[in-house]
Amino acid sequence: MHLFELTAILMALTALFSYLNYRYLHMPTTIGIMFISLLCSLVLVTGSWLGVDIGQEHVAYMLSSIDFNETLMHGMLAFLLFAGAMHLKVDDLLSQKWAILVLATLGVIFSTFLIGTLSFYLFLLLGLSVPFIYCLLFGALISPTDPVAVLGILKTVGVPKSLETKIAGESLFNDGVGVVVFLILFELATGAEGVTVTSVISLFAKEAGGGIVLGFALGYLAYRMLKMVNNYQVEAIITLALAMGSYAVADYLHLSGPIATVVAGLLIGNHGRSFAMSDHTRERLDDFWELIDEVLNAILFLLIGLEILIISMNWNLVFAGLGAVMVALFSRFATVGTLISLMRPFRPFSQGVISMLTWGGIRGGISVALALSLPAIPERNTLLAATYVVVIFSIGVQGMSLGRLARRKYSPITD
Repeated sequence: MHLFELTAILMALTALFSYLNYRYLHMPTTIGIMFISLLCSLVLVTGSWLGVDIGQEHVAYMLSSIDFNETLMHGMLAFLLFAGAMHLKVDDLLSQKWAILVLATLGVIFSTFLIGTLSFYLFLLLGLSVPFIYCLLFGALISPTDPVAVLGILKTVGVPKSLETKIAGESLFNDGVGVVVFLILFELATGAEGVTVTSVISLFAKEAGGGIVLGFALGYLAYRMLKMVNNYQVEAIITLALAMGSYAVADYLHLSGPIATVVAGLLIGNHGRSFAMSDHTRERLDDFWELIDEVLNAILFLLIGLEILIISMNWNLVFAGLGAVMVALFSRFATVGTLISLMRPFRPFSQGVISMLTWGGIRGGISVALALSLPAIPERNTLLAATYVVVIFSIGVQGMSLGRLARRKYSPITD
């Protein structure tokens, strides 16, 4: 199927599902689209189980022609991260810098090993043979909170600014850390030589530090260009090039594309907005990036709902996925609770912050993309199915109830 035809079908389905959600379901747009696409997928699967061909093979064939990992990790993610970073205030991030840094680094590492250990015994209990190293790999891909899902859901949830900054800041930076941890564990799992403590630290420093430096350098270059122009069409093109270029150059240099793009977006969204744009340009650019963010988010959540058609599921894998949901939630609670408790002597936190950070740790498309990037190993389908169930629960249940939890349980914190 040609790219244009495929894109046209996805856009048509996204438009139809967003219309149905707006008219009848009244859910947040992205969650509503995912819910309808998942429902349609289940109808197709059920029809296939009953021996009635209602188009599952054709839809599955269409989806198989989409490289989800490539589409998200080396395409859509650059725009989505840049759009999200542009609307975060650096002053807000700096006020929560230690909490964000600890959660985005130590939190990912601690959660990776806890999820890996617990899922190893969970799979054994269900009669699924998954080596411990691949359980750790599952921990690495499911530990980071997804910035795309988190930022999309936070728009519809009324939480205090400090807490919103923690959740959003953590999600923007921990995916870059999570990808590095995933790559290191993947090399260990596939028997790559030369993986030592020194090489791991070096890779971390290169990926994260290099991404920060590159993002700042390219962001500053774009800022200087914006300052010399007073035409919103040209300025929109410059920011578009910056979002794509920072991610692409980072990939080429084997640096962290997500971190580079986030840093570039933060620089333009703060320093650039204040000193290089007129009020008219700021308004137009905000509308431009909000539209890109909404459209790509809608398409991404549509794809997440449809991906079940290309995942081989059985009841054992469904139970494994449901068990993985409990493992992921417990690990998130244990990680956040431990780290917040360690930070309490140095800064005040209210009791409500742990429950909100736990339930607000939304997993999304990045986890699915990393799971789909696994090679054709015997354990792949188990890990993919578990990942998919965790992501669907995370977006559908946690995302839909996060606002209710905030209104019912959250007490203001002083931080």
